[in-house]
Amino acid sequence: QLNMAKKKEAFLKEFKEGPLQFKPTYKFDLYSEVYDTSEKKRKPAWTDRILWKVKNLCEVASKEDEFPEEENLISVTLNNYVSHMSYGISDHKPVTGTFKLEMKPLVSDPLVTLSPEGEWSAEHDVLIRYSAVPEFPSSAWDWIGLFQVTFRHVNDYVTYAWVEDDEISSNRDSKQVYMSASEIPKMGGEFLLCYYSNNLQSIVGISEPFQV
Repeated sequence: QLNMAKKKEAFLKEFKEGPLQFKPTYKFDLYSEVYDTSEKKRKPAWTDRILWKVKNLCEVASKEDEFPEEENLISVTLNNYVSHMSYGISDHKPVTGTFKLEMKPLVSDPLVTLSPEGEWSAEHDVLIRYSAVPEFPSSAWDWIGLFQVTFRHVNDYVTYAWVEDDEISSNRDSKQVYMSASEIPKMGGEFLLCYYSNNLQSIVGISEPFQV
């Protein structure tokens, strides 16, 4: 039925699905793995399905020719597509899919390049040097955060410095910002520096990993 619908309905044609390598997920007697034993004796069916589609940027662009037609910033790979037979509170068995998402950067080069200077420890104030591309829209609300290498969100910073308030030197090529020793974690470890742009509401530069 789904395959027939995909042939007829234009909006379904571009949706993808993984191989059905599990038993039909409907209709079961409750709390069992036995297909319908009621008077209706409904035929087993793959009722529960996961379909997906990745929108091309040209589909959502606000202006014509804003993006190349072939440009696709997100690729999706299905890693796992299974049913879960142990659940019995419904006449359906639940289905899950695990996907791998790969996102391409919007720019090939970082807007901001930054690095720690000298040896970093909690025994003295430390320095950060950074430079930005000429067209970068900087803001007084931009900040540089110290993150553990395993961070998952922009709010996971250990500490941060304001790029303007904590600036100590500036020249044509780069700027220096300091972080107080009192904010540096004493336990040490492997860290990153990340530049957060208030105007762009995102991280626009990440340093190489370094030791504290």
